[in-house]
Amino acid sequence: MIIGKVIGSVVSTRKNENLVGNKFMIVEPVEKMSAKNSQLVAIDNIGAGIGEYVLVALGSAARIGCGKETAPVDAAIVGIVDDGADFA
Repeated sequence: MIIGKVIGSVVSTRKNENLVGNKFMIVEPVEKMSAKNSQLVAIDNIGAGIGEYVLVALGSAARIGCGKETAPVDAAIVGIVDDGADFA
């Protein structure tokens, strides 16, 4: 699991049927948690907004965390960070 900042959203009108009705956000991992500081697209079922710091599950944990075990999900926002250590 990583901490990242939501920096945008993605709109996809054509997608896998298991993903219909879901929101997708662009997340940038905080510098201390990313070797490359790359961005990723994460499914968002909890209602995170742009500018918020979030917890992101990756891999098979992402599918389980968002309740989409049969969907092609590799990253899922599973929590919004209210307070934490100096990660920003």
